[in-house]
Amino acid sequence: MIPLLDGLRILDLTSVILGPYATQILGDFGAEIIKVEPPEGDSMRPVAPVMAGKVSAIFANNNRNKRSVVLDLKTEAGRAALMKLIPTGDAFVHNMRQQALDKLGFTYKAVRAANPSIVYAAAVGFGRHGRYAGKPAYDDVIQAASGFAGLFQMRDGAPLYAPTIAADKISGLHLAHAVLAALLYRERSGKAPGYVEVPMFELMAAFSLSEHLSHATFEDAGKVGYVRVLSPGRRPYKTKDGWVGVLPYTERNWTKILKEIGRPEVTELAWFKDATERSKRVDDLYAILAEELPSRSSAEWLAIFERLDIPHSPVRMPQELLSDPHLADVGFFETHFASQTPVKRTLRQAINVEDVGSALDLPPPPLGADTAAVLREAGCSEAEIAAALPSANKR
Repeated sequence: MIPLLDGLRILDLTSVILGPYATQILGDFGAEIIKVEPPEGDSMRPVAPVMAGKVSAIFANNNRNKRSVVLDLKTEAGRAALMKLIPTGDAFVHNMRQQALDKLGFTYKAVRAANPSIVYAAAVGFGRHGRYAGKPAYDDVIQAASGFAGLFQMRDGAPLYAPTIAADKISGLHLAHAVLAALLYRERSGKAPGYVEVPMFELMAAFSLSEHLSHATFEDAGKVGYVRVLSPGRRPYKTKDGWVGVLPYTERNWTKILKEIGRPEVTELAWFKDATERSKRVDDLYAILAEELPSRSSAEWLAIFERLDIPHSPVRMPQELLSDPHLADVGFFETHFASQTPVKRTLRQAINVEDVGSALDLPPPPLGADTAAVLREAGCSEAEIAAALPSANKR
């Protein structure tokens, strides 16, 4: 934990991946995260098949550095307790459907009335001013809607979802920096900005089109798609005994490798010497690599790329990262949770900041473990706490 945000309190009404991923980042940087959960807990707590006790692996890796408060917002006592917490917070963050939260009484206006300086940030599927507003949204749906899955179709002939929860995590990154930007605005101006909306669809559309807007950047009916990235030849290459990733990106890179593999004549062709034409024919260059690399082992090629100073890497399977020497050097995996929880290994915040100190991360909290303590800190009486707590969390 890096104490850059020490002293800030985030009221976290998020669940699943998008919101918890974002608030975990804020917690990693020292903010106090009050995770408000329903009596049954975040829906990711019991996700099978990978669980230890009552904690799933997905929950453990997205909910460190948080305190868990259980409130049943369907009850008057639960809603009253949350209203007591609102004046203590610097930001109120949720990824519920706004209509559902509004019905519970936690509209933007109501929350700001309870705390005029609080930042109210909502992660939603679709922006509220568009015709898709209020539609249900999950990662797969947003990958499909935003053109992200369609990029695979442009390259391979069929759409695909990325084998990671890409839309949630990319949107989560945006949610984290939107909250930080709003808090910085408040610090500089003396007042909180208005409703902060973080819409998954629009964010993922921008993410998909950033390099692919292409000709449509300059032409009303321009073609979309960045040729090099959409090339079927842009992939890891098969070697004699495995796979490698290599990117001869510049003319100098390509010249070195083409001479190394005995194809110097290509470097003398007119299209190769012209950057625009070379980019149009990048498939031809990729095909040369694909044809040549099976002739030698991965180790041989990696040594050659190292000597030629061409960007490269072995293709590692996710399992191999567990024993990667560089990740061991930087302390990428945390193991100290094992003394308190079933979690034997988890991920630390990869960013490093010097000269501010650090502290051990806090393990993912048991459901409701901090409810009574947090409500006392907010000034709730013992009677109010007793009324607000589901019976299983009266501690």
